[in-house]
Amino acid sequence: MSDPNVTRAAKLDCATLSDAMDKLGIEGVCRGIKPRDPGFRMVGRAYTVLYGPVDAANPGTVGDYVDDMQPGQIAVLDNGGREDCTVWGDILTQFAHTRGLAGTVIDGPCRDVHLCLELGYPVFSRSYSMKTGKDRVQVDAVQVPVTIGDARVCPGDILVGGADGVVVLPRSHEDRILDEAERIQAAEEAIRALVAQGHSIAQARQRMNYHALQSRSDKG
Repeated sequence: MSDPNVTRAAKLDCATLSDAMDKLGIEGVCRGIKPRDPGFRMVGRAYTVLYGPVDAANPGTVGDYVDDMQPGQIAVLDNGGREDCTVWGDILTQFAHTRGLAGTVIDGPCRDVHLCLELGYPVFSRSYSMKTGKDRVQVDAVQVPVTIGDARVCPGDILVGGADGVVVLPRSHEDRILDEAERIQAAEEAIRALVAQGHSIAQARQRMNYHALQSRSDKG
C-alpha cells in the first residue's frame, strides 16, 4: 500500500526539510544522530521503542518488538542517549534487512557495524560500541512518544535520514512541512540553473526570493 507523503519525503533531503521546519517554527532535527555510513538513505514511518534500566525482579527483553514491525517502518529506539550499552546488533540487523524495514534510529550506540555496512541496511545512531544491553536495559514500552536527539518522535511520524543526520516530521504538520520543503527545493534548483547560465549567486537568490523562503513564517 503506497504512502503518498513518504513518497514525497523520499524526494527531499534532510537539509531542505530542516529549512522548511525552521521557516514553520517546528522542531525536528535529531541532534547528534549520525549514519554509520554517509551513503545511507532512509525514509519511512516510525515504530517507536522506549528502553529503561533492567528490572532485576522482572527482567524484560531487548529486541522482540521487531516481530511486530511491518516492511517500510523504521525502528526508532530511545535508549536515553546512554553510551554504556547497545540495543541493536547483527541479529536485529539481519532480521530487519530480511523483513524489509526501512532503517533503524537509536539514541545511543549500536554494535556489529560491519553487517549493516555489508548489507546496506541504514542504521543511524549516536555512536557505536560492543557492549550488550542484555541485563542492562529492557523494553519499557512500544509505540509511545520517545525522544531521539532532543526531538520528539511519535508512532507514525515520518523520519528522513541521510549523510547530514535524521529529521522527524511530526504527523500533524507533515503536509505543511512537505509543501514548504518542495517550494524550497524548487527555488534551489532554479538558483543552480541560473548560476549555470552565468548569473551571480546574489542575483540568482534575489530573483528566486530565496532568503524569504528560509525566513520564519509569521504563521509558524
